[in-house]
Formats: sequence, structure tokens, C-alpha cells
Amino acid sequence: MCWGGTFIAGRLLANHIPPMIAAALRFAIASAVLLPLAWQREGGLPKLTRAQMQATFALGATGIFLYNICFFSALEHMVAGRTALFVAVNPIVTALALATLFGERLGGQRWAGIGIAFIGAAIVITRGDPLAAVHDLAQAFGPGEVFMSIAICAWAAYTIIGRHALTGLSPLAATTYAALWGLLLLSLGASTELTRFDSGLITWPDLAALAYLGIFGTVLGFVWYYEGVKAIGPSRTAVFNNLVPVFGISFAAVLLGEPILISMLIGGALVIGGVALTNRK
Repeated sequence: MCWGGTFIAGRLLANHIPPMIAAALRFAIASAVLLPLAWQREGGLPKLTRAQMQATFALGATGIFLYNICFFSALEHMVAGRTALFVAVNPIVTALALATLFGERLGGQRWAGIGIAFIGAAIVITRGDPLAAVHDLAQAFGPGEVFMSIAICAWAAYTIIGRHALTGLSPLAATTYAALWGLLLLSLGASTELTRFDSGLITWPDLAALAYLGIFGTVLGFVWYYEGVKAIGPSRTAVFNNLVPVFGISFAAVLLGEPILISMLIGGALVIGGVALTNRK
């Protein structure tokens, strides 16, 4: 639910704040909460080994820097509900990456689930008309879709790297270090967007959206996500991403008045069903 709301918050910010500045502000808020939280709960941050430093940097570079640039850029071009549906493909991309890079075996059932999920994704992306999309690919797969495709690959990498980064680190420590690395990278990128940014355009709803993204979408969402990865593994944890588009579409319809298309419902159901089949024991 926390992550479902991030699409609405991000959509509200898309018209006023450039992508890297918005992402940097999000993780500045998150870091300001994570650091004292880590001190209060764990007595501070542990000293990292060289391997842990490399792993947490990789987390920050993929799941925070790259993902958030693409996330905010996509919301400049796509409605929140449609953007949220892309997240449902994350478990499929994660499973394929684990199979390709780490030799994790995918049986017939999992391949069937992957096939069903990709059919569903095609229906969502092409708005229910795959044949027309073949003739006009640019219209069906625009900049927003490209950005979100990169984002889900970045998140798959973040999930897989997290399996190794958590060795000897608590979810809170791993999340905090990743947030700090991500903030460093985003701050460097944000400096290139200052000429596009007018702080006078920021409204109270924008500040509320940033606070939501920083606290609920990052601190609570990321820490709980990594507690799940540590407890039940990345593949099973990724299944719960199915709830993100459900909440995202619902919130977008209620709060932003976005229409819910038949293609979104049918395609989304196929994606979620395919993911459930892929991860079924």
C-alpha cells in the first residue's frame, strides 16, 4: 500500500519538479529519518567491509538512483495508474534474471506463468490492441513506457543484489546505506537540473507528496521489503509487488480521477495471475 501511493505522489510532483531533483529531495527526507532511526534501534550504522560497501553502493545505484530517475521521468509522460501496472512485471524480470545469471531453474509451470504475464503486459502497454501497436510502435511504447521498462530492470537488480548485501547487515542498515549512496548520486545529477527548477512553484501538496515519498514510500516501504527478502527470499517477496498496481490504480482513480480502462483490468489480471503461477510452489 505504501508503494501504491508513491505513483500518485510522484504524478503530483511531475509537473513542478524535475526528475532528479524530486528523487534527491525524496531521499534527503528519507535519509534524515533513517539515520536517527538506525541510531535509536541499532546504536548507529555498522562499519562496512569492502564487499558490503560495494554491495550497498550497487543497491543505491540501481534501486535508488536509476530506478527513481526512471520512475519520475515516466510519470511526466504516463498517468499514475498505468505506470503502476508496470511494477507487476518486476517478479517476472527478477525470476528471468535469477535463471539467466545465477542458474536458478525454471520449470514448465514457471515458464507458463512468465508467458501469461508477458501477454498481460502486452495488453496493458498496447492498450488492448497489440496488432495496431505493431504498426505504430512509437505510439504504443512511448518515453514513459521506455523509462518504466528500465526502472523494472533496475529494481530486479536491486532485489537480487539485496540477497548478498544483507549478509551481516540488518534490513535497516542496508536500506540506510543504500539511501545515502543513492542520495549522493542523485544530488550530483540534480545539480544539472537546477536551471529547470523554480522553487516558487512548489505548493503545500507538493511538500506533502515529498514527505509521503520519503517516509512511507522509502523508510517504511524499503525496510519492510528487505525484512521480507531476508525472511522468505527475493522471489517470494517479489510476489507481494502484485499489490502495488492494485493500490496504485485504485488511488489514481479515487484521488486523481484517472480512468480505469478495460485493457488495464484484463492485462493486469493476467500479469498478476502469471506472477502467482510463476512463484507457486
